[in-house]
Amino acid sequence: MQLTDLLTEKHILIPLKCKTRDECIKELIGAIEKEGLIADSAKAFEAILEREKLMTTGVGNGIAIPHCKHSSCPNFAVAMGVHPEGVDFDSIDKKKVHLVFLLVGPENNPSLHIKLLSRISRLMSNEELREQLMECSSPEEAHELLKEEESYYFELE
Repeated sequence: MQLTDLLTEKHILIPLKCKTRDECIKELIGAIEKEGLIADSAKAFEAILEREKLMTTGVGNGIAIPHCKHSSCPNFAVAMGVHPEGVDFDSIDKKKVHLVFLLVGPENNPSLHIKLLSRISRLMSNEELREQLMECSSPEEAHELLKEEESYYFELE
């Protein structure tokens, strides 16, 4: 399974309109909730905030990957947003976040959850890709860019 199989154009928000971390998470949850991929968005939001209490998902380099495994999320789903001004996610490098990837999924498949987190992290380790995503003007453009990069990075696996 590819990340871009789950991260559809409908789940890419350019630009994010949120002003805070919590608003960003809600905005991205809303994008996948429209597709019926979350049974209870309020519970999914609470589960993500519980995860944030353990350790920030602001991983540095302008990236955050809020995520949860919860019964309110019977299917894996990914959403992504670009925030030009940046949002405070209490990132490990203390910098604002511009690229937010939200990952939700069921509790019964932790290996796929970890694989998807790893794939997002690996893709986002590419500074050029991060810069290109920041320049995207549409969800279609961002999806195509991610799809190309994913096939390049992971065709050898």
